[in-house]
Amino acid sequence: MNGLLKFITCGSVDDGKSTLIGHMLYDAKLIFADQEKALVLDSKIGSREGEIDYSLLLDGLMAEREQGITIDVAYRYFTTDKRSFIVADTPGHEEYTRNMAVGASFADLAVILLDASQGVLVQTRRHARICSLMGINHFVFAVNKMDLIAFDEERFNDILAEIKVLMSEFEYESLAVIPVSATDGDNVTERSERTLWYDGKSLLEYLEDIDVSADDAEAGFTMPIQRVCRPNSSFRGFQGQIETGTIAVGDEIRILPSSEKACVKEIIAGFDNVQKAVKGQAVNICLDREIDASRGCVIVKDAAAQTGNMFTVKLLWMDDARLVAGKNYMLKIGTKRIPAVVMDIKYKIDVNTRNRIDTDTIYKNEIAVCDISTSEKIVLDEFRNNPALGSFILIDRVSHMTSACGVVTKMVSRADNLTWHDMTITREQRALQKGQRPKTIWLTGLSGSGKSTIANEIEKRLFLMGRHTMSLDGDNVRLGLNKNLGFAEGDRIENIRRVAEVAKLMNDAGVIVITSFISPYERDRLMARDIVGSDDFIEIYVSTPIEECEKRDVKGLYKKAREGKISSFTGVSSPYEVPTTHQIEIDTSDITIEEAADIVMKQLEKLL
Repeated sequence: MNGLLKFITCGSVDDGKSTLIGHMLYDAKLIFADQEKALVLDSKIGSREGEIDYSLLLDGLMAEREQGITIDVAYRYFTTDKRSFIVADTPGHEEYTRNMAVGASFADLAVILLDASQGVLVQTRRHARICSLMGINHFVFAVNKMDLIAFDEERFNDILAEIKVLMSEFEYESLAVIPVSATDGDNVTERSERTLWYDGKSLLEYLEDIDVSADDAEAGFTMPIQRVCRPNSSFRGFQGQIETGTIAVGDEIRILPSSEKACVKEIIAGFDNVQKAVKGQAVNICLDREIDASRGCVIVKDAAAQTGNMFTVKLLWMDDARLVAGKNYMLKIGTKRIPAVVMDIKYKIDVNTRNRIDTDTIYKNEIAVCDISTSEKIVLDEFRNNPALGSFILIDRVSHMTSACGVVTKMVSRADNLTWHDMTITREQRALQKGQRPKTIWLTGLSGSGKSTIANEIEKRLFLMGRHTMSLDGDNVRLGLNKNLGFAEGDRIENIRRVAEVAKLMNDAGVIVITSFISPYERDRLMARDIVGSDDFIEIYVSTPIEECEKRDVKGLYKKAREGKISSFTGVSSPYEVPTTHQIEIDTSDITIEEAADIVMKQLEKLL
């Protein structure tokens, strides 16, 4: 028997993906008797006028059955005399492209369906591109609904030519194009007499026979550490799944990113001590000496895995919110989870023409090439060499939803040429000289809420106490350091990033920094906290309501924004996301500035 085959069915909406797999299971007698009876009964009230609706075997959600479409990914396991299979039946609607990408991430082979009467559509191209992005190298195009075109060989050949043009831009190991009728069963499990001009195998026969095994481009050993096992003081092991290569007792390994070396003393697989372990095994590796390593580090031997903090990626954007350069997310790669910023959008790829399109904004379901920077060096590799260390997801830091998935295409070399230089005089020595703990006090709130006035009053009081301070005001910074930035979303993000970097440098000088910025987006405030350091970042939310802020509108900004004379004005035409991680909150509606400063200073005493 051949090994397990994991494959995905995809394609445009209503091309018959669920029907195809359902008919395959039915004809191959791979369903139970009660499932068959239920299928016959359910079909009587289905969409085929009482005829058996094979898609019901896959479409399990009520909404799917009511609409006659696939919404979520349906996984099915089945086995024949020749092979075992796991199939992911994925949705065709553009709205559910992210669900299709999830299914593609686990598969070795893609079965892409086309409607013979329509040929290659936009969603067909998108799904082929996503499958290639996810590392699938084996493709089967099932040209479905051949019965609707009377099994016309000429029309099939036209579609075959379209498919070859589509696939010419991708690297793949195998490609098959099979004419089928998912409804009638032609060429699904057995060759059809209605396609005598086709001399290939049926779909099931092809899937049973194809060899999808491949040699790893990465010949060395790599194992991302998932957990440090420390049941008692005398035992310390590193647990994880081997992604590439083999490991044996006595081998010398390195821990990345630190590059510390040690020898393997013991390998535990399950409950057994073994002398050797191979790719795919989950093991516990004990070393001959203590090494500082934790989840997210990688054990390597003779591997080309790299460390860096800036790299180029190709990604599929899956978030409803658009992507602009400067936005920060949590990046998960291997077992590492770390703050990351999309530094630059190089271009997006037109699904139809394959052209590169210059843009500064990416929308849902678009594919783009971007540069990403992480807050510290991580272990990674190009996807083609090591899929486990070259594939990633971006997670929204506020909603915790997956915003994108993608692959690493190359390292950015300029990041390797830069090294942080530790100075002789340390941050701690500078702080000790000044007799204070350097912090960044970050005031956020709507325009007119009283941020700048409170910040000024706080600095006056700290100065009188003998503290060394520096105030960074939003307007003042934009008149100098950030004079080249506007107020579009990307410019706002970059404005906050620069200010946070300046605040960090001033903290390193031992100075207490007070900033006053609207900073309307939660993820940007989280970015600022990451840059400065969570222990040194004090966030103050000036929660004065917008009604009160408009009453104080001495510059007339709110009035201009209401009249449409100012675009992207926070609170009117642009949102303000209420902080969730602030340490101090104050509403200045009914108190004087002196009273507000008293309240803030009393709480700051515990933090400074």
